[in-house]
Amino acid sequence: MTNSWVNWAGDQRCAPSVLATPRNADEVAEILVGAVADGRNVRVAGAGHSFTDTVLTDGVLMNLSAMNRIIDIDGANGLVRVEGGITLNAASAALHAAGLAFPNLGDIDVQTIAGATATGTHGTGAALQNISAAIHSAELVLPDGSRVELNAESDPDGWRAARVGIGALGVVTALTLRLVPSFVLEGIERPIPVEEILDDLDAHVDGNEHFEFYMFAHSPLAMTKRNNTVDLPEQPRARAVDWFADILMSNYAFDGLCRLGKWQPGLIPLIHRGAAYAGSYRRQVDRSYRVFASPRLIRFTEMEYAVPRAHSAEAIREIKELAKRFDTAMPIEVRWVAPDDAFLSPASGRDTCYIAVHQYRGMEWEPYFRACEAVFDKYEGRPHWGKRHFQEARTLRERYPDWDRFAAVRRRLDPKGLFVNPYLDRVLGPI
Repeated sequence: MTNSWVNWAGDQRCAPSVLATPRNADEVAEILVGAVADGRNVRVAGAGHSFTDTVLTDGVLMNLSAMNRIIDIDGANGLVRVEGGITLNAASAALHAAGLAFPNLGDIDVQTIAGATATGTHGTGAALQNISAAIHSAELVLPDGSRVELNAESDPDGWRAARVGIGALGVVTALTLRLVPSFVLEGIERPIPVEEILDDLDAHVDGNEHFEFYMFAHSPLAMTKRNNTVDLPEQPRARAVDWFADILMSNYAFDGLCRLGKWQPGLIPLIHRGAAYAGSYRRQVDRSYRVFASPRLIRFTEMEYAVPRAHSAEAIREIKELAKRFDTAMPIEVRWVAPDDAFLSPASGRDTCYIAVHQYRGMEWEPYFRACEAVFDKYEGRPHWGKRHFQEARTLRERYPDWDRFAAVRRRLDPKGLFVNPYLDRVLGPI
């Protein structure tokens, strides 16, 4: 039987010669040494939520799902040691009992911690960095089976490279994370006209700990979401309420609208206006990770770019106007994050606005995404490493001031290119 792997969206697949599921770092080392001896390249798959071909290989595909433990909790210093295969949701739920939480999360939390940080996954919050900024120290297993621990003291450049490493440096088997005391969020969703938001954008972004919105090309309304810490006890919603809001309406009903738009593209403007007006006031007071994330059952593909925050309003307006020319029933998502210093973080060195565009499964996405990318290029956009883009090393190098320092770390840790594949050859260039 042929080995096979497919991502969550169902649009990236490969047939590796070996599918490996190690249970510990020693087994990871054995697999790597064996791969070198057999002349096979190695890639590592997380939960499959990337939309690019970043893990595809015909060599060895490693799955860290069996390495999903919390190794140690240092509550006094807010430090937690976890294995690379634990998911954000599993870690959040377990760590809440220990009084700790991630300071920020995205709207999906089923990714592994190694996969989420390797691709620069983020949430929203103008004063908050992406998830990989929480990495205090990282353990990598290298091609010769040796282990290295990278942190700001032991190897500053290695640490800054490994925090967003795209799987190009080694297998991330364990991470020490610096977290914060667990907290309760009040999440409020309500529709606001897009132009009203953009006319007073700084007040919305800076006036909330976490602010984001979804907009549709053919609707004047945006669905805003603002999450702020409150000194209140958690108030979990009844399961029936959760199911109605998050499963029935946000997933099943909207999936039906997307199917309708796929079948009859001429109805998409009407779908957009209806979906935007269907959004109403919602309030949730609960543990942070429950408010941050929500279920995603609709299958789609996605492009997301990080542009300098100073260009937020003009880039948002351009993308909204451009989207009217293409057939897609899906929304445009907008978020903000603070700068960090990981070499290949899309938010490295600058306050950042993330703009994401989506296309429903089975619908043509490339012309739409290429047109959007031309807009993002104009604003010095950097692509999310786990989402579709058409960049190459020659176009990316000038956008990252520390590009050559990342390349030097890569040559040092993987000198013979055990972890290469066509995606890395394309976006990072040869070792």
